[in-house]
Amino acid sequence: MQNKESNTEMKPLWKEMIKAVRHEVVPAIGCTEPVSLALAAAIAAATLGMSVYEIEARVSANMMKNGMGVIVPGTGTAGLLIAAAVGAIGGNPDGKLEVLKNITPAHVDQAKQLIADGKVRIRVADVDHVLYSEVRVFHGTDSARVCIADAHTNVIRIEKNENVIFEAKPKQSVDRQKAYSLDGIRAQDIFEFAAQAPIEAISFIEAAAALNDALAETGMRQTYGLQIGRVLKQQIDIKQLSQSLLLRMTACTAAASDARMGGASQAAMTNSGSGNQGITATVPVTVAAKYLQADHDTTIRALMLSHMMAIYIHSKLPKLSALCAASTAAMGAAAGIAYLCTKDFKTVSMAISNMVGDIPGIICDGAAHSCSMKVTTSVMAAYKAVLMALQGIRVTGDEGIVSDDIDDSINNVGTLACEGMAETDKQILAIMMQKEAKQRC
Repeated sequence: MQNKESNTEMKPLWKEMIKAVRHEVVPAIGCTEPVSLALAAAIAAATLGMSVYEIEARVSANMMKNGMGVIVPGTGTAGLLIAAAVGAIGGNPDGKLEVLKNITPAHVDQAKQLIADGKVRIRVADVDHVLYSEVRVFHGTDSARVCIADAHTNVIRIEKNENVIFEAKPKQSVDRQKAYSLDGIRAQDIFEFAAQAPIEAISFIEAAAALNDALAETGMRQTYGLQIGRVLKQQIDIKQLSQSLLLRMTACTAAASDARMGGASQAAMTNSGSGNQGITATVPVTVAAKYLQADHDTTIRALMLSHMMAIYIHSKLPKLSALCAASTAAMGAAAGIAYLCTKDFKTVSMAISNMVGDIPGIICDGAAHSCSMKVTTSVMAAYKAVLMALQGIRVTGDEGIVSDDIDDSINNVGTLACEGMAETDKQILAIMMQKEAKQRC
C-alpha cells in the first residue's frame, strides 16, 4: 500500500530543484579546479591520438589560485603542472570529474619526468571567464588544444593541428541556467520541497552521504592533509575532549576535507562544483541524524534541504571568488540540522540568519590543506547558529548585512562576494604569486 506522501503531486518548482541537485551534486576525485585542467589535458591527448611530448596550459586567475597548493589525487604532488601532465598521460577523457580515477604509478612517473624536463608550462590566461582552463599538447609538429570554461567539465573548444573539431555555441557555454532555473525560488520554497516532495523522488541524495561519510572514515584512518579530524578523534579517544555532537560533526567533516585536500584517490560528492562544499553540506547532517536517531525519511529530507539550500545560496555568488564557499555550504548544513531538530521553517530561517551574521568574511586563499580548517570553522558556526535558533535567538535585521527577510540576507552575501570582494580576490592572487616567485628564486 502506498503512503500518502508517495501520492504527493510534484510541483514544477520541485522538478526544477531536483534538476538543480542532480546537476550540482556530482562525484569528483580531487579538488575540482586542478581536476578540470586534468580533464582538458586528457581530452587534448585523446584528440592528439599520439604520445604527449610537451604541454602548454593556461588558466584563469581564480583557477591558478585554487590549483597551486592542493595535492592532485594519486600523485602525492601539489599544483597544476602535475594535474595537466598526469591528465594528459593517464586521464580518462570521458571521466569528467573522475578523470584521474584510473591513473597508475607509471603514469605519475611519466608525468613527473615531463615536468622535470621542462616540458610542462603554465601561465595565467587573460580571459573574462572566472573558471577557465586551456591545454595544448604536442607530439612533434602535431598538436591538439582543448578549452573548458564556466563550469568544470564544460568543453567549449577542441582543435587538432589548429583545425576546429568542436566549438560550443555562445549560449551553450552557460552552465547553471542551461540545466535548470532557480528563477523565483525562495528559501521557504526549498524548505517545502525538502519537507514535502515524494521521498522516492529525493532519495538519490543518499549517494552523497555514502561517498562523503566514506571519505570521512578514510581521513580518520590515514594521515592526510593537516589531520584535523584524526587529531580531534584521538583527543576524544583519550578523553582530552568530550564526545559531544559538536566535536563529532567537526571531526568527521574535517577528516573528509583532510582526505580530499591531501590527495586521496577517492571520490567526494560535490556541491556547486566543490568537494569541500559537498562535504560540508553532507557530513554534519549525517552525523547529527545518527546522534539524534532520526528516521530514514527525515534524514533524507534534511540532507536534501542542506544541499538544495547550499546550491541556492551559492547561486548568488560567482563560480569562484574571494569568499570561502564552505561557509555558504555550512549555511545549508545549519538548515539541515535545524530541520532534524524541529522540522520548522522559522528555526531554519533563524539558523541561516545567525550564519550570515557570523562567518561570511572568511576568505578563499586557494585550495590547500588549510581548507579543512575553514570547513571546521564553518561547521562549528553552523552548530552554534542552530543552538541559538532553537532558543528563539537570531541576529536581527538591524545588524550588519543581515536583513529581517532571510532571502534578502542571502542576497546580501551574494552582493558582498560579487562586488565587495572583487579587489580582495586580486590581492590574494598577487600575494600567492609573489610567494611562488620567491620560492623559485
